[in-house]
Amino acid sequence: MAGLSATSIKTYVAGAAIPKRRIVKFGASDVQVILGAGAAATEFLIGVTTEIDVATGEPVDVIRDGMADVEYGGTVTRGQPITSDATGRAVAAAPAAGVNNRIMGFAEVSAVVGDVGPAFINPGLIQG
Repeated sequence: MAGLSATSIKTYVAGAAIPKRRIVKFGASDVQVILGAGAAATEFLIGVTTEIDVATGEPVDVIRDGMADVEYGGTVTRGQPITSDATGRAVAAAPAAGVNNRIMGFAEVSAVVGDVGPAFINPGLIQG
């Protein structure tokens, strides 16, 4: 995270293998997280993992707010709200009119699939 500033990092337990720089959500318990993979619009996305891959049962640090590097999973324009794709990568959040969508925060850079770049971590909800 060179040059980035995370203001809140919390350690959880990985409920499954989690690659570095991925969006996560709560798992089966209060202390467990899993990939935000294909999160339903009602599931809480809580943060982004740091620069270390973790295996099931290992401790995993999650950046809960502030700036964090994330792996992007699609074309995103800086400033767009982001959510999770099926593998926990950041993609543009674009809910249909009247539909709510959980977001992880906002892209700080324009990116395409496979890029790693900063995002402003600010979990929330938007409506199309």
